[in-house]
Amino acid sequence: MGSMVVRGGRALEGRVAVEGAKNSVLPILAASLLPGGPSLIHNVPAVNDVFTVIEVLTSLGARVEWRGTAVAVDAGGVGSRQAPEALVRRMRAAFWVLGPLLARSGQAAISLPGGCAIGSRPIDLHVKGLAALGADIECGHGSILARAPRLRGTRVYLDLPSVGATEHLMVTATLAEGTTIIENAAEEPEIVDLAAYLAARGARISGAGTRVIRVEGVTELGAAEHTVIPDRIEAGTFMIAAAISGGEIEVAGVIPEHLKGATAKLREAGVTVEEGEGQLTVRATGRPRAVDVKTLPYPGFPTDLQAPMMALMAVAEGTSLITETVFESRFAHVDELKRMGADIVIEGRSALVRGRPGLTGASVRATDIRAGAALILAALAAEGSSEVGAIHHLDRGYAGLEHKLHSLGADIRRRED
Repeated sequence: MGSMVVRGGRALEGRVAVEGAKNSVLPILAASLLPGGPSLIHNVPAVNDVFTVIEVLTSLGARVEWRGTAVAVDAGGVGSRQAPEALVRRMRAAFWVLGPLLARSGQAAISLPGGCAIGSRPIDLHVKGLAALGADIECGHGSILARAPRLRGTRVYLDLPSVGATEHLMVTATLAEGTTIIENAAEEPEIVDLAAYLAARGARISGAGTRVIRVEGVTELGAAEHTVIPDRIEAGTFMIAAAISGGEIEVAGVIPEHLKGATAKLREAGVTVEEGEGQLTVRATGRPRAVDVKTLPYPGFPTDLQAPMMALMAVAEGTSLITETVFESRFAHVDELKRMGADIVIEGRSALVRGRPGLTGASVRATDIRAGAALILAALAAEGSSEVGAIHHLDRGYAGLEHKLHSLGADIRRRED
């Protein structure tokens, strides 16, 4: 699995460019299975989650080719109706191929998904939505079989504004007969990006980025070329890296509008954030002030930055309350931060963080992608050396993180098992 060895105490300075959004490109890759012409997708991050989805596509019969940072997908040869169980269990996003395969051939089967252990993240919203579109769903023995000779547009109300369910149903409805209306839809930028890709292929979608999305079914789709939006979570991670190390970082290649939640909280903590054209400059002097944080669907503070923000609050001046409302089990990083000297007490879905002047290097272990990022950030601020294990989690969501941090002045190196 490997580990990262970090010696803390250095203020990070310099410029760093972010990759394309992992959480955007995964559903786009799944949607490339819809029948029609090939797709050329630019700004694709070279992370393990992307590699896994590409494995799923090729196992189904698609031809996939890397062209620098772009990926070309030709799904014309897809004949299989079932994604390999081992790949689906490796990563949750692989489940999203169910709808495109169903729309393509009228039948699809898939195993129940795996992924980060950050809560139950039930798939019932996906299943109920597909059933509303006319699919006959059979669940049993750890898998799902869906049949739908013809998908029909309908009105779907999501009990929760689930990003995954919104994306899955929007993709599946593109070839349904009639109009589909998705109510209480998620509003994340990644949904808008997916809608832009589908529109480039000929889909008719309106309302993406609002609570109501309207999909008017079309009879066919075509080829498309699309550039993925920047990764707002990677950008937020580097913003917090500047704050926790007391440095100054120019985070380039971003859309500042997508980071308003993180920007607001960092400014409240006394960190300077200056917005420019496609960039943010983050500058910190002294200890940050403690602030309360509550994760919410976009445009609120993102759950994927909760763990990194907790690392910052662990060294802040004062006491903060961090409340997780999106996933019920996203505090696995707390025990690891406490090994580094953090003073944190969990109370239900909230964590009381009493900031300390400093942390101490320790041997810790990542439990998911964002927890791993939080531990790296904490190690940057800790006295002495830390070793962050199980970094295969980090490799799922961050491309070359250690190289980027090293270019900013961090003392960090990868240690392979």
